[in-house]
Amino acid sequence: MQNKAFPSIIVFDVNETLLDITALEPLFDRIFGDPRVLREWFAQLVLYSQTMTLSGLFTPFGELGIGALRMTASIHEVSITDADIAELKERMSSMPAHPDVVPALTRLQNAGFRMVTLTNSASSASPTPLEKAGLSRFFERNFSVDAVGKFKPAPETYRLVATELSVETSDLCLVACHLWDTIGAQAAGCRGALLTRPHNALLPAAGVPSPHLVAAELTALADEIISLQ
Repeated sequence: MQNKAFPSIIVFDVNETLLDITALEPLFDRIFGDPRVLREWFAQLVLYSQTMTLSGLFTPFGELGIGALRMTASIHEVSITDADIAELKERMSSMPAHPDVVPALTRLQNAGFRMVTLTNSASSASPTPLEKAGLSRFFERNFSVDAVGKFKPAPETYRLVATELSVETSDLCLVACHLWDTIGAQAAGCRGALLTRPHNALLPAAGVPSPHLVAAELTALADEIISLQ
């Protein structure tokens, strides 16, 4: 793979990579009195999505998100109402794009890269979260792990994209702000590009694959990808 040209198909993670999950902070501030509980909830959501996959089980990501909110509330000994659940759903479906996203996607699009998304979230009716955020025009396809009944970083999720696009996984580069996602993509044969947004970083440990590219802003990462054309 090292001798092969850099992939021309860029696969983007969605939640936190493209869409700003801090839009959920007011909900967590109101319920828990601390917006930082958002990160605890999100970590539980990721942990149990991966646990379900490793256990051979599957529940849609949105349902796990609601369950993780109830779990977090139980841990903190606070009550969750139906209105809280409704607000979580609404906020998750209408998260804005990070400020660096449109400029970065525009550069990649102008440079001729094909772009798709791959998300743990279920497919949704129009207007989708990407449409609401003004990003749908950049992507030729949007993939959900629902199609394989496994969550990232299961190899089947990345292979789904390759199969649907009639390419090899080595023809794909995953861009994500979660190292567990780039690790999974690289293990499946893709290139990995890590976006180190706040609360995300490298894991310096033996045997952990290092991403092929790392940058703190998506515009800088896009420039690096373009330079490797």
